[in-house]
Amino acid sequence: MTGHSARWKLFKFLKVLLFSVIFSITVLFLVATVRTFTFDVDAGLQLGKWENTTAISLHLSPQQRKNLLNTSLTSAIQIPTVSFTETNVNTSALREFDGLLRKVFPKIFSSSLVQHEMVGNYSHLLTVPGSEPDLEPYMLLAHIDVVPADEADGWDAPPFSAQEINGFIYGRGTIDNKQSVMGILQALEYLLERGYTPRRSFYIGLGHDEEVNGLHGAANIVKLLKSRGVKLQYVLDEGLAVLDGVISGLDGPAALIGISEKGQATVKLSVSSAPGHSSMPPRESSIGILASAVKRQENPMPRLFGYGPERGTFEHLAHKFGLPLRFIMSNLWLFSPLLSRVLERKPDTNAFVRTTTAVTMFNSGVKINVIPSYAEAFVNFRIHSAQTLQEVLELVESTVSDERVKVELVNGFDPLPISSYDENTFGYQIIKKTVQSMFPQLTVAPGICVGNTDSRHYKDITQDIYRFAPSWFKPGDPQRFHGVNERISIQNYEEIVLFYFQLIQNNDVRKLPPPHSSQHEL
Repeated sequence: MTGHSARWKLFKFLKVLLFSVIFSITVLFLVATVRTFTFDVDAGLQLGKWENTTAISLHLSPQQRKNLLNTSLTSAIQIPTVSFTETNVNTSALREFDGLLRKVFPKIFSSSLVQHEMVGNYSHLLTVPGSEPDLEPYMLLAHIDVVPADEADGWDAPPFSAQEINGFIYGRGTIDNKQSVMGILQALEYLLERGYTPRRSFYIGLGHDEEVNGLHGAANIVKLLKSRGVKLQYVLDEGLAVLDGVISGLDGPAALIGISEKGQATVKLSVSSAPGHSSMPPRESSIGILASAVKRQENPMPRLFGYGPERGTFEHLAHKFGLPLRFIMSNLWLFSPLLSRVLERKPDTNAFVRTTTAVTMFNSGVKINVIPSYAEAFVNFRIHSAQTLQEVLELVESTVSDERVKVELVNGFDPLPISSYDENTFGYQIIKKTVQSMFPQLTVAPGICVGNTDSRHYKDITQDIYRFAPSWFKPGDPQRFHGVNERISIQNYEEIVLFYFQLIQNNDVRKLPPPHSSQHEL
């Protein structure tokens, strides 16, 4: 009887436990389902009553469109403003580019409104004072220099020809970043031609060495602004773009506005040992010891998805996915571990999940029959927002775990602070409004830049830095960035000019309208 009673109590316990599990799963499923069909954090200020500031519209004649392309963008692409290293930039091309700007934009360089200064010999700082000096200024950034390009790599057109093929202009700098350089200045030129005077002051900074860390261009522009006590409402630089068909499963294109960028570290690993003859090799050579240490570095850094701004990207896009992806994206509080495992399978999405590791250089040996006494390798890390430079270095040391291997930090910096992107954030909402007024079909979301930009130098004079230009990327286009067949469509360049034309005027609002949530209180 006692045994029967014990079994009955165990059965009742298991029954209650099973019921509790089923009930919990059912509740979780119902909560997740309701959230899936109601979750939309991208609404923002769509229903807000904005102050109308776009007083000047832009209508271009066929001849103006032709001039916009041939005398502006193509001429800029044809000048090879290549940066090779921090100490090796094409200074003659930079001087030629300066002459082009003065020729193509006569209103800017003759206007009594615009103050122009050369900084670091080849960079440009333009100051455009507003009629209401109590409004905090903002700043638009772009860079003049480009990375090297060789036609022998397989270009369909010479990389500095600006040749048109099927409605696209091919050339180095078409998407990185002369489209923004010329787009910003062309927009300002058009506004000045139409008698525009801003209410809110703004600056334009055009760096000449962004591709080699911006230490002479952007860094000196910031130094000059700091000496004048300048504080900025926000900064807008290159970075993310409009992705059309690039994100699998997303219904329609999305504009991603970069709210931060990853940090970076370059670490040198080296081994010194006694040299010898190849006929009598030691058990372990300097190359072998180093190769083992480098191999250990290929073990991925910890998954950190959900601990940085990348989670906000997917949550803002959730309502534009079809099932079952919408169910997952709307409930990352539950499915973050699952999504992170999926994302890490591809190199381009793995960058969202963790600090990435890339062994980029390995040097050793002087002769075929000599055991080298020295070997070195360089490893480049792009640091996730949830980690610090110091934490990465400590992980490298623990992973190497060999006293014979010397670990040295060559250079590096922490991830950039995360800029605000809520309904009360001026810069983000102005950019978002401009994007949505031009492209109503777009979904706008915050994003993280896996590369680095000149904007990182500006963190001491503003709290909010955004990284975006409305360049349209379709499948395969992201690989053109620093790659072969970099190009931009003629239509897209016109859209970029119009974007900055409207953005400058949109910045003239004194304040944002009340947020969506405060207008519809129950």
